[in-house]
Order: sequence, then C-alpha cells, then structure tokens
Amino acid sequence: MQSYDAIVIGAGVIGSSVAYHLARLGAAKVLVLDRLQIGSGTSTQSSGILRTHYSVIENVELAKHSWSVFNDFAGYLGDEEASAGLVKCGYLICAPDGPKLEPLRAALAGQERMGVEVRLLDQAAARELLPIAQFDDAALIGYEPEAGFADAYLVATGFARAARRQGVKIMEGVNVERLLMENGRVVGVETNQGRFHSQTVISTQNIWAGDIERWTGVPTPVKAERHAVLALEGPEAYSFKMPVFKDLGSPGMLYCRSYGGNQMLVSEGTVGETLAQPDNEQGDISMDYVVEVGGQVAERFPSFGEAGLASSWTGVYDVTPDWNPVLGRLPDVPGLVVGYGFSGHGFKLSPGVGLVLAQEALGLPTEVSLAPYAHERFRSGQLLTGRYGLGAVS
Repeated sequence: MQSYDAIVIGAGVIGSSVAYHLARLGAAKVLVLDRLQIGSGTSTQSSGILRTHYSVIENVELAKHSWSVFNDFAGYLGDEEASAGLVKCGYLICAPDGPKLEPLRAALAGQERMGVEVRLLDQAAARELLPIAQFDDAALIGYEPEAGFADAYLVATGFARAARRQGVKIMEGVNVERLLMENGRVVGVETNQGRFHSQTVISTQNIWAGDIERWTGVPTPVKAERHAVLALEGPEAYSFKMPVFKDLGSPGMLYCRSYGGNQMLVSEGTVGETLAQPDNEQGDISMDYVVEVGGQVAERFPSFGEAGLASSWTGVYDVTPDWNPVLGRLPDVPGLVVGYGFSGHGFKLSPGVGLVLAQEALGLPTEVSLAPYAHERFRSGQLLTGRYGLGAVS
C-alpha cells in the first residue's frame, strides 16, 4: 500500500487548487484521485463569472484572494504558458425599490469596508457601460471594475499542471470506494485500483460529497441541483467590453455576460431542479423555460425581445441548506478535511479555497477563518444565508 503526505479526492477546479497549494506549502508526496479526468466534472459547466460581491461578508475575503490569483494566474503558478482566460470587463449589479434594495446597499458597503473598489453609478453611467440595457427602474447601481469572467477548465488544468511540476501525482479514472479507518481516524482510501495510505485525506467531491456520509455516518447536507444556461443571439452584440450584469429586479435574479464576444450568456440565480441522485449529464431544457427567461431578458435588454437561442446547456451545483460551502475538518472524523457545497460559488473562490484547505490539512494557520464554514453550523443554526435569499448570488 503506497503512502502519501496527503490524498485529494477530486481533480476539479477545487481539488486541483488544493493539490497545487499543498505542494506549494511543502507537502512532498501528494496524490490526487479522480473518477474521470481533470476538470471534466461540474467545473466544465461553470459560467465562469468572477466577482467579490457577496451579501455574506465571509465570502468577500476568499473572493478577494482568489481575484488576485486570477488577475496574475501565470505569475502565481510560475508558468508563463498558464492562462485563466480572464476577461476583465467589470461587474454591474442593480436593484429597484423593494426588498433587494437595502441588502444590495449593505453588501456594497461591506465590500468597501473590505477594501474592494466599488462605485455607485447613476442610470446614465450604467448605460454607458452596458448600452444594450435599460435601467429606468434601478434605484441603486453598483459597479465593481476589478471583476469579469474566466474559463474554469483552463484554471483546473492550469492548477493541475503546476501541481504536477511540483511532484504531485494525479491519477485519473480512479474511483474512491471508501475511507480506510483505524482507531477512529482516517488512514487512507480504498479504490477500484487498490489502497493508498495517508493520515490526511481532503475530499473535494462536489455533487458526490454524499459519499462522505455513506463512508463515515456523518450527515452531509448537500444536494445536486441542476441549472439551465442559455446563449442568446440578439440584434445588438453583448461585447467583451461590456460588464457582467446581475439583475436583482428580475424574478429569476438573472445574471448575464458576453459569450463568444457577441452573444449573451444568461441564467437564473435562484433555486434550480433538485436531482434524486448526483448526475452530471446534460438535462432537458423546455421551450417554456426558454420563453420565460427570454421574457425576463427582454425587460432589461429591449432589443433581445427579438433574440434567438444560439445554444443551451445545464450545469449542476452542490447545494447546502444555506447555499454556502462546508470547509475544514470534520471533528468526528480525524484526518478528514472537506470542501463541498459551493452552491455555484466554487470557481469564483477556488484559488482561495485551495489555499485555506491546504493550510488546514497541513496544520497551518489559515489565510481566512474557516469557523463560519464549519459543518457544525447546521447543528447550531448559525447559517451563512445570504441577504438576497436562497440562490447563487448569496
């Protein structure tokens, strides 16, 4: 049985980031196991939006650290060929008079207190940035210039390549079947390709995190939730120079960005379709749904009333009851560190989460406190529920 300093389960954008940071922090022997291939799970379905805007203030610090990495991805990895596919176009968010107004005001103020550059815009200034939209109902408009979008697959593979350069072993097509335990603590994993030993296992299993409950008996409050994404072709281009947009005034709290330099990528930031079992395959998108979302889009982008559907796909979130992740050790299972339940935030936070989970696994002080993200919050009731309600904006 081969022995390692740490074993990471999952080679998506979170697992690859954890592996890279373990090696960067000095772990000499790190093994990553993935049931499929690097970045081939839910990471490939990410819309790729990057922002530090959160109504849950604890997320802002993780997002700030992550943005600094995305902003100089090649430099951070020490690999001049690495690219995150970053498009730095800014992030625009607005709310009308109503229940979302004060939460938005508070979230923008929280960002400013955390040192994030945020600008308050009037309707005319917002139209200059996003001329294809109308803002007649916007009572408050915030703009985060240091934001945009990137490519989750490029980031996952970039972290994985940098990890390998530092000696990390990544095995694809290996399914972890159970944790190995001795005297109540983790001592390794059993897989379809044999046993591997380590006193430290980090699970980054995303929608498959329910395996943790099956292996340990510790309740794992996570469910797989499918969300639809549309690419619309309108008479006016949604160009790369135009900011990502979050519409708190629409029924679906829509988020939009440029796609392909001309089309609009759009999806809803609300609760999606709960799946009975983890399933990363593409789901069906009904024409009724396309029409309903298209109607919301046309309210904000009038010319898109004549838009056509260019393409569509589905992505699956690993959702917790408060739509925020569980990060850190499970006290009932010594030797196990977990990172699951990202609820649509995983890519945005992946560099920062990879660092803090690696620090936690190695017994080092963490860059950001993991206490708010502890599994125990579901027992104590101290949830991290966002002020916008349940949904991916948090």
